[in-house]
Amino acid sequence: MGDDRKVARVLLDRQGRTYAEEAGITLADRPAPLYQLLVLATLLSTRIRARVAVAAARELFVAGYRTPQSMETASWQDRVDALGRGHYRRYDERTSTMLGTGARLCLDRWRGDLRRLHRDAGDEPAALRRLLTEFPGIGPTGADIFLREAQAVWPGLRPYVDRRALAGAERLGLPGSADQLADLVGPADFGRLASALVRVALGEESAGEVTRAAAG
Repeated sequence: MGDDRKVARVLLDRQGRTYAEEAGITLADRPAPLYQLLVLATLLSTRIRARVAVAAARELFVAGYRTPQSMETASWQDRVDALGRGHYRRYDERTSTMLGTGARLCLDRWRGDLRRLHRDAGDEPAALRRLLTEFPGIGPTGADIFLREAQAVWPGLRPYVDRRALAGAERLGLPGSADQLADLVGPADFGRLASALVRVALGEESAGEVTRAAAG
């Protein structure tokens, strides 16, 4: 367990930023940042590099599309252009349509406030995933991304890991369950650990380098 904790600490030191933080989202249990996380999860759900999805999210937010109201008000072409500035070009037109439709759904179903979705589903992952996948572009992977990041502000979800985080843990020789992984770090760091494990699974961080640094 001591060695596992050391590996977890080295990983956090090297890759301690969540994807939300990287996208410029100051995550909080408030309508705007939760919506921004939904946008990021939508972009990360396609077959495109995570860094490109993050860059595209930042461009959308810089353009002012930080709420479902502003996202829907923006023209389809404005959204395409913002995605293009983030080099999100293979899926820009389809994604622009999905973001507009999803913003309308957020306003109609949840009055622009995803805390209402959380209240309806509670902290039950299956219920949360079911409601999240009603948004266009959010499939099981996108729902997992959203919940993995949202556990930082919805503590009743912790510890939440998805298959990608578990794949990263396996590469590092770390335990294969959420509860065992949660024992390696403090509660406030668990969401960051889950994101860092995903980076290992995606090859954005070298498992070998992390384990060698922990051993040294």
